Amino acid sequence: MALGPLPSYPWDEIAPIRERAAQHPDGVIDLSIGSPVDETPKVLRDALAAATEWHAYPTTVGTSDARDAVVEWFARRRGVSGLNKDEVLLTVGSKEFIAFAAFFLGLGEGDVIVQPSLAYPTYEMGARFAGATCVSEDDPAAWPENTKLVWLNSPGNPDGRVLGVDELRAAIARARELGAIVIGDECYAELGWGRWAEAVPSVLDPRVNGGSYEGILACSSLSKQSNVAGYRAAFVAGDGALVEQLVRARKHAGLIVPGPVQEVIAVALRDDAHVAEQRARYEARREVLVNALTAAGCVIDASEGGLYLWVTHGTSDMDTMHWLAELGIVAGPGHFYGAAGGRHVRISLTASDAEISRVAERLQGSGQDLTR
Repeated sequence: MALGPLPSYPWDEIAPIRERAAQHPDGVIDLSIGSPVDETPKVLRDALAAATEWHAYPTTVGTSDARDAVVEWFARRRGVSGLNKDEVLLTVGSKEFIAFAAFFLGLGEGDVIVQPSLAYPTYEMGARFAGATCVSEDDPAAWPENTKLVWLNSPGNPDGRVLGVDELRAAIARARELGAIVIGDECYAELGWGRWAEAVPSVLDPRVNGGSYEGILACSSLSKQSNVAGYRAAFVAGDGALVEQLVRARKHAGLIVPGPVQEVIAVALRDDAHVAEQRARYEARREVLVNALTAAGCVIDASEGGLYLWVTHGTSDMDTMHWLAELGIVAGPGHFYGAAGGRHVRISLTASDAEISRVAERLQGSGQDLTR
């Protein structure tokens, strides 16, 4: 099956809204993209500076030390024991892994890839690259018989929904009935709120997989928790046979994390202090935005984890986008993430404390009935 023409990049659609928001007399505040704004922790900048002597090609799978650090992190932070370094590989950020995982795992025409009803668009692009069919469905009982790969995302992007142990267990059980691979996109797992503040369950947790990683992978990233989005530092762990298949394909494709970044990954995953500091920043910003949006007549759904608030003002996402633009605020339209998002917008926590305060000030007294 030919790939065919690719869709336009969705964020290009809101250029007119950005232009309108930019006309605000006090300037635009962009809360549409989850790109970190706080400085990279010194411990990681120092680690990068110390690793600049790297004259040879790094390994595709990643250094032994970095993969050991991934194993240690899963045990310490995610409740996952029994993992070993041969079940881990490093990736050039998580987006490229998501985009090419299905292709590298051998999926193709006639295969179905399941994604959440509200989904990061790259899952569907990965299906297109592989020539497979993408189905949006949250109910495991409704997954098609020819499902070969299931993407789970917890905490979810865009809605911040967290899947509990029972939900993950049911999903994995159904996938195994179908003979499908499960990949958990867990990039926001260190950013759980409320009852999920201590631990967001992983697909590698023995409580959900019965103590076997067979057919299961988890991917995660340091971009958000460590403020190193520009380093492109991420990793995958789980079923050793699937990891081996991915490594073989990635060797042919030349997808290798730069050597110095591999060393930073090891340092970052062993230092919980900088993650706790960043988490506290986001938690404080989240509280300010929740209070301001609620006072302005908005309803916040899900949003139990991650970097976003999933917000509705009782009307279409684009009406809400225009309302916010009049206040000089840019959000992300919910329909970018599937038809189920047509009455929500995604609002990111990734702005400075000062900008978050300015958003709250603009929202104050701005509540209105947009359904008229």
